[in-house]
Parts: sequence; C-alpha cells; structure tokens
Amino acid sequence: MCRQFVLLHFTLNTPYKMLFYHFNVIPVLEGTWPIILQSVFTSLPYTQTCSCCVLRVTGRKFILKNCDLRFINYLKFKRITMLTFGITIVRHGETEWNKKGLLQGQAIDSSLSDIGMQQAEAAGKYLKDVKFTNVFVSDMARARQTCEAIVKHNSSCSGLEIVTDPSLKERSFGSAEGGLVVDMKNMATAAGQSWLDFTPPGGETIEQMKMRIKEFLEHLFQRMVADHCRPGQRETGMPEGALAGKPDDGTRDVPAHALVVSHGALIRVAMRYLVDELKCPLPQGLDMSHVIALCPNTGICRFIFTVTKGDAGVTLSAIRCVFINRCEHI
Repeated sequence: MCRQFVLLHFTLNTPYKMLFYHFNVIPVLEGTWPIILQSVFTSLPYTQTCSCCVLRVTGRKFILKNCDLRFINYLKFKRITMLTFGITIVRHGETEWNKKGLLQGQAIDSSLSDIGMQQAEAAGKYLKDVKFTNVFVSDMARARQTCEAIVKHNSSCSGLEIVTDPSLKERSFGSAEGGLVVDMKNMATAAGQSWLDFTPPGGETIEQMKMRIKEFLEHLFQRMVADHCRPGQRETGMPEGALAGKPDDGTRDVPAHALVVSHGALIRVAMRYLVDELKCPLPQGLDMSHVIALCPNTGICRFIFTVTKGDAGVTLSAIRCVFINRCEHI
C-alpha cells in the first residue's frame, strides 16, 4: 500500500530556487531509475518525468547521470514513504428534528427517525461491497446509528475498530439550537451576513470548525500511515479515470480506505476546507454550488489522498475529489 522513495533536495543557481526530485526505489535494487520532477511552487505538487536525468543505484550509493552539476550548489538524499488512500464521508440519516426543520447542533443528541433508519440501511446496502480498512464516526447518537447500519452490511468491516471521534460531531449553533433553521437564516440576514458564515451567539465559528476538521485529518493521516505502511506492501498510486457510477468509484485500486460518518454542517464546512484551503480540484460537472450545498441525509462524498511520511511527520502530498453528495441510494 505504500511507496518508498528517495527524495533528492537540491538548489539551482538560477532564479527558480528550490526544486524537489523524487523517484521510486521499491524494491531497492541496483540499476538505473528515472527521476520525476516535482515543483514546490504550485499549490499542489506538479509532477513530470525527466527523461534525460536518471539516478544510478550502486549498493548504498546514489549517483546522478545526465544531470548538469554546474547548476547545483546543494545536494542531499533522504528516504520518504508515500501512501494513497480513500476517504468516504457519509452524513447521518434523518431525525425527527431534521424532519421538522429544527437545529440540533451538539446539545440535542437525537436518534434516527424511522425514515432515518431506512436511509441508513439503504446506505449500508449501497456500500456493502465497498472495501473499508478503517472506520471513524462522530460520538453523537444519530451518526453512530448510521455507522452501525453501514458496518452491519459490509463484510470488510467485520472485526474493524470503530473509532469514535468527538471532533466529527455537529457544529454548535449556540442560542439557535432547538430553533428553526429559518430563524437562524433570519438572524444572519438581520446581521448583514450570509447564513452559511453566520455564527449565532454562543455558537462555534466557521474558523473553529475548520480547525477541528484540520486536527481530525491530521489524526486520520497518521492513523492510516501507521496502519497501512509496512515493509513489503505493494505499491499504489493516485487512481484516475472517469466515474462508472458505481459504489466503489475511485477506490478499486486503493486498498486503504476510511469510512467517516458525521453531520451536515460539519461536512459542508469540510468540503469548503478541502477545496478552498487544501486546493482540491473538482471533477468535471461539479462547481462551488455543489461544495456549499447541504449534504442530504446519508449523502456520500469521496476523496482520494496521498500523504508523505518524512522527517517533518505525515504531510499531505495530493488530493482528488471523486464525488460530492451522492444520494442515488435513497
């Protein structure tokens, strides 16, 4: 599941300053390896094969070939590990509060309605053949019930630890909790703000939610690397290709895959964070209207991540959106 790389750092005596080179060395055999050029100046890594410059591996020595060393004034090798994995995010099923258009937030820990249980069962059946290796869920009842229904139908989840994480709980809406959603929208209008960015008195701000999402992702990245990066595992890369409209879209060639069950407001902010902050490109046919739309009950979103484990810890290298708010199962 992991790829082992040697990362070559060097500084060019040109205005372009620092560039990164990395190349695959699994298995580490003597031979000649092509170099892949990766620029650090783009918001996401830009990668292309450098056909003229190669690395010669001889025992424990690494020797550059066909590379003009007159332009290099600093050279250093280090080993890094990369892992590509999927994350499927599911919103909980309907509650009676959802049905009545009321804000639950964190103070109201409601259970699923009868319709909500049917939605959770439908989501479980839809995802039953999708392979998951990890499961994370909010500590609130409506999310846990939804997660249990999904896991029950999925044989790959048998025996998996279900990690209950409070950072996945719904947004706190402060004084607006228990009231109508439309009342919060009116409060935002009166304050001259968009209701998507409005914070009711005593509520959690969007920036606080982003920090919660950031911390969860950091924890998830570390957990995925710890669980799935071991010597001898086969190599994987960022999957490509058009969607086939199937439950396992984007994950058929990604053996590590996390199921995450959470809440509507948190998922909406998470989508904005991934696209705006992490610069995740959207697939054809999606735009920001899809990103800011409220995920329907048991709606499904999916992303593919590549992370790198190096001296600085586990960091994000690449991200791809597969789909947002898919709900054809309900």
